[in-house]
Amino acid sequence: MTRLVDVALVIRSKNAGPYELTLDILFKDRAWYDRALREDLINAPLIARLYGVPLADVLGIVAFAPANAIKATIKRPMVSGAIGETDVYGAQQHAPLLTLMFGNDPA
Repeated sequence: MTRLVDVALVIRSKNAGPYELTLDILFKDRAWYDRALREDLINAPLIARLYGVPLADVLGIVAFAPANAIKATIKRPMVSGAIGETDVYGAQQHAPLLTLMFGNDPA
């Protein structure tokens, strides 16, 4: 098994406005990016499960080949800056992605 953190150059989260959160994965090279797409590693049901949100709150998954990147956008569970919200910039929400693994390594 291969850990996502070992093949990604960047794994981050940030606000996409006060009501949405964006999760970015930029792969170290095109081969790992292509493999992630081929294996459908980042998909809406996975993001919903990792972030404990309804599937309908996963607003989109976008692949951007020029940057070897996959972006997922979800509705924020709490509006940025709301009372009780603890990450106004959304910059600390990428942790669930750090646990992801790729399937079997090729022989």
